Amino acid sequence: MVGKAGLFQPIALRDVIVRNRISISPMQQFMAGQDGMPADWHLVHLGQFAMGNAGIVFTEAMAVDPRGRISYGDMGIWSDEQAVALRRLTGFIKSVGAVPGIQISHAARRGAISRPWEGKRPLTAADAARGEPPWTLWGPSPVPSRPSAQTPIEMDPAMIEEVEAAYVRATLRADRAGFEALELHGGHGYMIHSFLSPLANLRTDGYGGSRANRMRFALEVASRVRAAWPAAKPLFFRISAIDGVPGGWDLKDTLALVPELTRCGVDVIDVSSGGLSGLSSNASDFARTPGYHVPLAAEIRRSTGALTQVVGLITEAEQAQKIIAEGSADLIAVAREVLRDPFWAAHATERLGDGDFGAWPEPYGWWLRARSRHLSSPPTTMTKRGD
Repeated sequence: MVGKAGLFQPIALRDVIVRNRISISPMQQFMAGQDGMPADWHLVHLGQFAMGNAGIVFTEAMAVDPRGRISYGDMGIWSDEQAVALRRLTGFIKSVGAVPGIQISHAARRGAISRPWEGKRPLTAADAARGEPPWTLWGPSPVPSRPSAQTPIEMDPAMIEEVEAAYVRATLRADRAGFEALELHGGHGYMIHSFLSPLANLRTDGYGGSRANRMRFALEVASRVRAAWPAAKPLFFRISAIDGVPGGWDLKDTLALVPELTRCGVDVIDVSSGGLSGLSSNASDFARTPGYHVPLAAEIRRSTGALTQVVGLITEAEQAQKIIAEGSADLIAVAREVLRDPFWAAHATERLGDGDFGAWPEPYGWWLRARSRHLSSPPTTMTKRGD
């Protein structure tokens, strides 16, 4: 039964075969070691999702440059040492049948803040005193992400080239680190999104003004990354399909951008929204309900023919199955739900018909199958030894 279910059909993305349609969405952990290095936390955090039968396991947003971090707790991919350290992670994910994916990003005007449990506030002199000083932010225009945030420096052509080159270097390192899928973070108010939105991009040169000009940075990055990323491996693009605030980027803008991204060699559009301003990276003015991005992903898929991945309050196996079966998206990205159930994908196979623990790692599945035989047996009366 599960073999016929759309959610569990393999999908070929270029030469990479993904065992099912379930991705683990990038989730910031703010647990990196010194200088953005991966820690044991990340091996356990991401490894458990691969063991739990996810098809693709994406890292959190990895900064392409130290200036592109959100906080000092972010992982990075700006050094060869980081790439070498990440091989342990990618090797383990592949060893249990999942595809290791990496999301690369530059936080731009949303950087230089404290960790969420410290308030997501701009870094101050007090932070500097304990070894975490604020750094100067860059952005398309001197527009802060919220009133209390640092105002970024408007990037000149040399700065733009420096950031684009950083994306390329990060891409080359991601390949050497063993990742099989790469995603550009083009949403949530970070660098690429801030160039796209007319609320953050007030430029009057070739990177601002008209929609075509505001799209220029995103398309340049996508083209240069595609050229650096192996042709056999898929390239994803996370997009905030709508800003969700008046006068911002909207769906008609996204429908104009997606075909251009496809021409640049992007294979999958990862559909999210919001995050241009406010405290949260996906802040917006609209209500969030289960599967609230699905209509956006479906329209992008219908209008452009692009493959889509959708994220956003997808918590039930049946819900995910319906999205795939109806053709609203090609991949389901699950995030916070797997924090409460890392084996969500394996449990989903049981919910949809596979009761023999075939989706579990064999050292788990064998024991669970053995236990299930006892659970299904009629109760017996225990007797004393010798009776």
